[in-house]
Amino acid sequence: MVMKPAGFTIIFSLLGSVIVLLIVLPLLKMTLFGDPAIILETVQDRDVIEAIWLSLRASLYATLFCLIFGIPLAYILARHDFAGRRLIEGLIDLPIMVPHTAAGIALLTVFGKKFFAGQLFSKLGIGFVGRLPGIVVAMSFVSLPFLVNSAKDGFRSIDPRLENISRTLGASPWRTFWEITLPLSYRHILSGAIMMWARGISEFGAVVILAYHPMVAPVLIFERFNAYGLKYSRPVAVVLVLICLIIFVALRGLAKRERS
Repeated sequence: MVMKPAGFTIIFSLLGSVIVLLIVLPLLKMTLFGDPAIILETVQDRDVIEAIWLSLRASLYATLFCLIFGIPLAYILARHDFAGRRLIEGLIDLPIMVPHTAAGIALLTVFGKKFFAGQLFSKLGIGFVGRLPGIVVAMSFVSLPFLVNSAKDGFRSIDPRLENISRTLGASPWRTFWEITLPLSYRHILSGAIMMWARGISEFGAVVILAYHPMVAPVLIFERFNAYGLKYSRPVAVVLVLICLIIFVALRGLAKRERS
């Protein structure tokens, strides 16, 4: 451990505490000073429970979708140097920078009922506007960088010589990936999947453009705020925050236990 002067540590701690307070104070004020009766009523509200469950479920589907297609992409980016690789890496990071309402409009021009992909999938009985698949697509678009980048970092942390040794011993590329590469990088993948799932739950901008109904929890909070004000929107936000916090802490604890 590097020894630092006491004054240095104190100053940095005070500066860092500003960031902590920026996160903690609004959440504490929202959760601790709400009307318990209204919060209890909110917990029993069927619309609230369905919206929260829809958010959790849709984000899980988005995460599973990106696990299937994102892990191969992350491996290619981590192990191969090819023309256009930096462009692809930049495109993966782009959803973080693009305003999410703009992302929703962009998705609507592809998956809307009047556009090619929307018409093509509609022939298969799959709709996106105002449907669960639309919510999943919106959540996938805005949160996939967390999973892909984390998986890419995990693959890059593995010494390529381990894979080469496996290949020289007669293992196929598939067997090497499943028995060597994936087990050694799964902690990064798990961490990225947790972050992607959590980010998808909180998505509002892209979802509200592509699929206002059925309502996910952030959209329901927005609607109740516009219709009834802070008094009736805050309890929904409190319930969502508490549920997400419990699940997120549990998953983080699981990931930490796996690392130990």
